[in-house]
Amino acid sequence: MCGIIGAVNKENASEIIAKGLSIIKNRGRDGFGIYDFDKISIAKDISDIKAKKTRNAIGHCLHSIVSNVSQPLKLGNDYLVINCEIYNWKELAEKYKLDARNDAELVLYLLEKKKAEDVIEELDGVYAFAYLNHDKLILARDIFGEKPLWFSDKDGFSFCSEKKGLEKQGIKDIEELNPRNILIYDMKTSRINFVKRKFFEIKPEHKKSYEELKKKVKGYLINSIAKRIPDQKIGILFSGGVDSALIALICRQLGVDFTCYTAALKDGNFQDAQDMVYAKKVAERYGFELKTNLLSLDEAERCVKEVAQLIEDNTVVKVGVGLTFYAACKAAQKDRIRVMFSGLGAEEIFAGYERHKHSSNINNECISGLLKIYERDLYRDDVVTMNHNIELRLPFLDKELVRYSLKIPGKYKLNDEMSKIILRDIAFELGLEKEFAYRKKIGAQYGSKFSRAIEKLAKKSGFSTQAEYLSQFYTQPNVKIAALVSGGKDSLFAAYTMKMHNYSIECFVCVKSDNPHSYMYHTPNIDLVEMQAEAAGIPIIIEKTKGVNEKELLALKNALRKAKEKYRIEGVVSGALFSNYQRERIDKICDSLGLKNFTPLWHIDQELEMRYLLKNNFVFILSSVACDGLDKSWLGRVITAKDVDKLVEINKKIGINVAFEGGEAETLVLDCPLFKKSIEVKDSRIIMESECCGRFDVKKAVLSDKK
Repeated sequence: MCGIIGAVNKENASEIIAKGLSIIKNRGRDGFGIYDFDKISIAKDISDIKAKKTRNAIGHCLHSIVSNVSQPLKLGNDYLVINCEIYNWKELAEKYKLDARNDAELVLYLLEKKKAEDVIEELDGVYAFAYLNHDKLILARDIFGEKPLWFSDKDGFSFCSEKKGLEKQGIKDIEELNPRNILIYDMKTSRINFVKRKFFEIKPEHKKSYEELKKKVKGYLINSIAKRIPDQKIGILFSGGVDSALIALICRQLGVDFTCYTAALKDGNFQDAQDMVYAKKVAERYGFELKTNLLSLDEAERCVKEVAQLIEDNTVVKVGVGLTFYAACKAAQKDRIRVMFSGLGAEEIFAGYERHKHSSNINNECISGLLKIYERDLYRDDVVTMNHNIELRLPFLDKELVRYSLKIPGKYKLNDEMSKIILRDIAFELGLEKEFAYRKKIGAQYGSKFSRAIEKLAKKSGFSTQAEYLSQFYTQPNVKIAALVSGGKDSLFAAYTMKMHNYSIECFVCVKSDNPHSYMYHTPNIDLVEMQAEAAGIPIIIEKTKGVNEKELLALKNALRKAKEKYRIEGVVSGALFSNYQRERIDKICDSLGLKNFTPLWHIDQELEMRYLLKNNFVFILSSVACDGLDKSWLGRVITAKDVDKLVEINKKIGINVAFEGGEAETLVLDCPLFKKSIEVKDSRIIMESECCGRFDVKKAVLSDKK
């Protein structure tokens, strides 16, 4: 893999390229190149490249695996910089009778012949590229987003493989290119257009027998691993879990030369980290070469700062997982490993997470996770490995394997006792013993005990939360987001949760529906959302809709489009708990707009959520009730811990949802940590339709100083 960077219509373009390449140089040390719209300059060291002062330039740093072909590449008046590993490039070269020296050249030749959207559909592999075609600059990346690409259209246009390559130069409004968008920048008009790409869709499930399904998956997986193996020794990020153990087992059967790498916290007061224990067990049982890297708390403290700055994120989970990868890659780098395999992606396609268990449609949940994997996992893992001059390869994210796996019936993926059933059964059939094939999943940050390290370091440094501790190492907001706010507890608690994890709430977005029975939108006391925004000191965008089923989604899309244009948001947070209907539609809208969708409360225990709300000083009332067990006495009163106890008892008797996710009640937040002032109800009325169905209408409310 490599690094790419470019700047057009900017006065100091060549300076941006030279400095940017020095920032991301660890992505490729085999050569550097710049095209300054006059000539291509190539050198072994970036300091040896002398580009003239120009308003337009593109650059590249090379990490050579297939062959050492320097970039930028030129074909006539077309130029390309690309970070890629295309597994079918030789087949495509033969198909189109192209004399390409490697996969990068093959892509350039194809782009000269066909539209970008047609070319990338034929590519089997991972990539991020910038293609200069006359006065058009075209940016694209693989469908999952394994290879990163960031851009900014502030004062001209610039792009880079890593955000820091632009951010450290003071460039503003940097966005990550959504993998489902092809970006086309017109250098004459400075306008951006996007070409939308189709993602995987849910199709009818396979009707084959379980044995046939296993045989197919096994074949796809073995083929996926085989085509990713280079002509050199590789490393495997190894936890001793079924995903990494299966990759290692298949590599052994394919005759691959490899070493397994694992890392953990060296903590003398507790038992060894679970992943370290299992990694050693599996390696010893099968004779895998295993290298370990145990970090002391002091060593972990030094690495935490580096990881947060490297991944440009201070989210607790991301830094914890990143620290595990970082320490393992340190060991691999000493062995001069240049290609590393990881089991990332298996959880998403074979339903390995807790959220899959609560889903009404397992394969829909798999797709939702795959849509978000580029933001959640892929960028972090790419920059960590590339920082150590190591290319990461992910066989579970093979397009054909994913496409086939998304049609496997959910019952073969998980049940009440086990996740990833079909994958575990395949691992067992291939020779992985039961103890390892059916070992329960544990997150990398927990299996390595690096989550414990961050917790200890936060306390040692006097911080009340781990998020506060990590925010000192990367001071920028993780992502600028809009909060979908309805006035109720879930939407505001979700926004607060994201803020506590160092995300920046740039605006509220609210859709007001004329339909009181809307599937998508909260309607009781919806006009008070503007007062909530004022209380929070956060601007709000309001869109109205008649509330016609499905058509009401256009209002949300319009509101989010406005939020993106006005406040430069990169993502959206919603208070979705269990409603697949709402979450799936928000997923699609966000992806179509190139926005990231966050649902921090998804499948949270409902009693736990209610108690978290009170613990975090949320003051809220019930604005409507609509179920047995709730009557007029619940309306308009501030919910307390005793009320939550009562709701738990009612749940035991008649099965209501404690947090009202089944529509049993609606809420209105009067105060919360996001607010600078609280809402005081001055006049109201209660309207009952029956003994257990009614609403609390606020006729007058004012903002008051907090008590």
